[in-house]
Amino acid sequence: MRWLVAVAVAVVAVGAAALVRLAHSTAKVETPPQPRFTAAATWPARAHAAPAFALHDPNGKPLTLASLRGRPVLVTFIDPVCRNLCPLEARVISAAAAKLAQPPVIVSVSVNPWADSRANFALDKLHWGLGANWHWAVGTRKELADVWRRYQVAVAVQTKKVAGITVRSIAHTEATFVIGPSGDERAVYLYPFSAKDLAQTVRDAATG
Repeated sequence: MRWLVAVAVAVVAVGAAALVRLAHSTAKVETPPQPRFTAAATWPARAHAAPAFALHDPNGKPLTLASLRGRPVLVTFIDPVCRNLCPLEARVISAAAAKLAQPPVIVSVSVNPWADSRANFALDKLHWGLGANWHWAVGTRKELADVWRRYQVAVAVQTKKVAGITVRSIAHTEATFVIGPSGDERAVYLYPFSAKDLAQTVRDAATG
């Protein structure tokens, strides 16, 4: 009997501990993500060519990775109407660029073609603090999906009707790639990450 009581007490203790861990894990979801301070992956110079793409900016001007050779580039994947992680990541990227004497070109490939409008991009520039070196890359869903696939960025779209209006919820990989001046991939960062680390990787890519 004492053994059974001991087991019962142990089970209750484990259950209580599990509830405490669940409460803490739930609370963490509501707090800002903590920077990792390291890239998710890095590559030596000229070891891994960045996947090419040919999209255009919101004004219809062609935007290709090949046209940006000669200077470091940050390729990121952002939802222009996101109000969750995307604005936070965009601010970190902008802060990293501001730390550099020669800021990199920032190419933001849209993951939400249904929201790619000049009005949305203008609001992002105003509220997210995007600089002149930030360029949105847009295209048809097929064109964009090809770029997502090339960079192994997962994009999931959920659609539902609300009062007869189609509402889409976009979930995607929060990834930012550092591309060297010669067009080679040097690193990939998965949000959250620090502006300081991203800036140093860009410096290394520019000189390595």
